Amino acid sequence: MAILRCNNCAYLREVPNEHVGKTVKCPVCEQASAIHDTVVFVKKLIDKYGVLLGKYRELELAGNPVAEISRSDMRLHKDEEVDLHNTAVMTNSMQYKPIISWFERKNVQVEVNHNALDTQGFYDEVAVELGDNFPLLQDVLDKIRKAQRNNYASVVLNLNDYSQNQIKTITGFCKNLYEFSFVAKYFYNKNEKRVHLTLQSMSAIVGFFNGEWLEWYVFMKLLKHFYESKGLFSCLRSFNIQFANEDKYEVDVFFLINGRIPVFIECKSGEFRSFIEKYCKMRRRLDIAKENFLLLVLGVSDEQVLGLTKMYDITFVNETGFIKHIAELTAQ
Repeated sequence: MAILRCNNCAYLREVPNEHVGKTVKCPVCEQASAIHDTVVFVKKLIDKYGVLLGKYRELELAGNPVAEISRSDMRLHKDEEVDLHNTAVMTNSMQYKPIISWFERKNVQVEVNHNALDTQGFYDEVAVELGDNFPLLQDVLDKIRKAQRNNYASVVLNLNDYSQNQIKTITGFCKNLYEFSFVAKYFYNKNEKRVHLTLQSMSAIVGFFNGEWLEWYVFMKLLKHFYESKGLFSCLRSFNIQFANEDKYEVDVFFLINGRIPVFIECKSGEFRSFIEKYCKMRRRLDIAKENFLLLVLGVSDEQVLGLTKMYDITFVNETGFIKHIAELTAQ
């Protein structure tokens, strides 16, 4: 059954599922009221409850400055069945408060970006699909990025050299780009085996394809890893830190495991060499162990990862090995 809920008088009743999405008059106050899918409605209530509970706990802590954050505040319980791809629970200040405290102890201020933690959009889904199939979808990404750089309005993908299974994966991804409005139009000519995409020009979409997708991918894969392992963790993504001398930097991904193990990750989908010195200095300023400060470079080989890590004062990883490295790191 679906749910009819009036925002004006709080009238609530069940109605048949075929009415989901409709707007009707409330039988009590006659105000326009939406009919919701029950599962979606309940999930939204749970998310709102989590946010309000976090604010309540924050007020409690404000009234008791010496209170410690309990270990349970840092855990996303798997048995709560949180949909990691459709939740605002990571925006709860109690979730990331241990990270704020960790930086404050180093006299570093943090500016949180809640939009970068909210997975109720589709950036995370597209990023995971792209990352999990990157060897096959790299050509799609490269063509989109090239078109964006040259201000082209569309892209044509020739799939004649691909197998049926590969074509299914590529066209499925492109169709999802359209369904989630990452492209304006999608058409697949089966006879010619060509995909036609009309691109979006919005800066958020351009930025996503230009590298932000990799941040989302790393964030979501780690989130899933720690959530399923029922580990204690806090997380932030795409946030700013400011040192005491007012030096300001953006951090791509940061996890704090068990309240004490930092995992600092910078993601590079293109040129990375000019940033090595910057991150080596930042690691030393934050006093993070080398193995905990990661520069994830898309597409580098395992041999390059090993060699670069030996050469420099940070740890290099690639998109296929970062989960294993972090799992070993946090298992110690």
